[in-house]
Amino acid sequence: MIDTGWGQIPVVEPRSGEIIGIVTRTDLIRTLAPAPLLPGVENLAVQLETALPPARRALIRAVAAEAGRQQAALYLVGGFVRDLLLGQPGLDFDLVVEGDAIKLARSLAVKLGGRVTSHARFGTAKWHIGEAAAVVQGLERAAPGGPSEPLTPEDLPATLDLVTARTEFYTHPTALPTVERGSIKLDLHRRDFTINTLAVRLEGAHYGELYDYWGGLADLRNGEVRVLHSLSFVDDPTRMLRAVRFEGRFQFKISTRTLELLEDARPLLAKVSGDRLRHELDSILMEEQASLMLARLDELALLDAIHPSLQGDEWLYRKIKDLPHEPPASEWGIDDGLRSTPWRLALAYILWLLRQDPASVESAARRLKLRASLADACLEASQLRPDLPDLVSRPPSRIVQRLDGVPRLALYANRLAADDRLVRSVLDDYAARWRKISPRTTGDDLRERGLPPGPAYRSILRELRAAWLDGVIETEEQERQMLDELIADRSADETH
Repeated sequence: MIDTGWGQIPVVEPRSGEIIGIVTRTDLIRTLAPAPLLPGVENLAVQLETALPPARRALIRAVAAEAGRQQAALYLVGGFVRDLLLGQPGLDFDLVVEGDAIKLARSLAVKLGGRVTSHARFGTAKWHIGEAAAVVQGLERAAPGGPSEPLTPEDLPATLDLVTARTEFYTHPTALPTVERGSIKLDLHRRDFTINTLAVRLEGAHYGELYDYWGGLADLRNGEVRVLHSLSFVDDPTRMLRAVRFEGRFQFKISTRTLELLEDARPLLAKVSGDRLRHELDSILMEEQASLMLARLDELALLDAIHPSLQGDEWLYRKIKDLPHEPPASEWGIDDGLRSTPWRLALAYILWLLRQDPASVESAARRLKLRASLADACLEASQLRPDLPDLVSRPPSRIVQRLDGVPRLALYANRLAADDRLVRSVLDDYAARWRKISPRTTGDDLRERGLPPGPAYRSILRELRAAWLDGVIETEEQERQMLDELIADRSADETH
């Protein structure tokens, strides 16, 4: 079938040569695919009731009740179900509707409040709960006999996504998918790994029923990360990075066949956009086991397939592992210019690149489409690193002259990267003390002394600051005396 493309193959009795049957692609798939878990065999209602806070439980019940009125099947799918079965449930969940998700969302908004935005092409709707208190009141009214526990607005999500069950196909490798309406079974089949294909039905008498069409429960129990079909990585090469992330997060193993498919598809990463790659790498770097995941990516040659400057080593893995969870002291000012990027994520990228030469840093930043402020910090950090050993023996004024203007995050990354105690001490002194030292004299003072505005202002103020930094002057009186001398020297130079 693979070689010829034929969908039906005759079965011949070897001795007589008589045709005794036909094997179809469907027969083959049914034989190779795991037997699905029949709905209703396993029920997670108790786990759901325990895992969800009262307000979110009431929210799920209200959506399920409305879905039942519309004769639409409603499912919790994906990561929430996976984590529920692992005993690590979160609060974010995805809802899939076998029916019309947009119609369902609009009905909920009419009955409970909020507003809806939708995308008709994909059959998706986002219910903006908005003023949570109004929705809480609606949920309390909708609950049969009233809620069992008081509901609080803080327990409600700001928005809730509802998606019409759909199937999808890819016109060519790395392309974004084309989607069509489908069943829950087909909707689950479009997902990345079997452990993410589990679904729990919610409406009516079906509440809590676990659906497992693609063997996700067995793989979850066996600790395996397995793709659903042989073209999974061809359809979406970023799944290779995701496979490593799930493997590391849950301490699972990527299945043997999935590893074979990954190796075959690895070159396709070169065709994936930087935005999509960075999104996956962001997710990895924010994980607790990021250092192990990076090592695994490197072991599988996935980093080199993205960009040669992104390879790792033991030094990098150790630094990523030791990244602090608490932000550094306020004097470092790490939020400057990077408010759109979490500081810990930004530090991880800078540490990753600061040992590279500037040209390699710029190339890698372009490949990943890093934000301009982060790309600049990566570049500045790499340019500063080779200068630091020499700065240790310099006076404070020379150190400040080199470090002024370097992004604070680039400084702090070099502080984390430095294995030399003296280098760390110099950077600490700059952040805590030296950068704040300035002369008492201002430009207005120089103007009052009759000095015409110009480059001389900057030169004089720089010399005064250097004197303070190096301990040449220690009082305001000494600064005034030095200022008199500087002005006198300039007047003498102008006279000659």
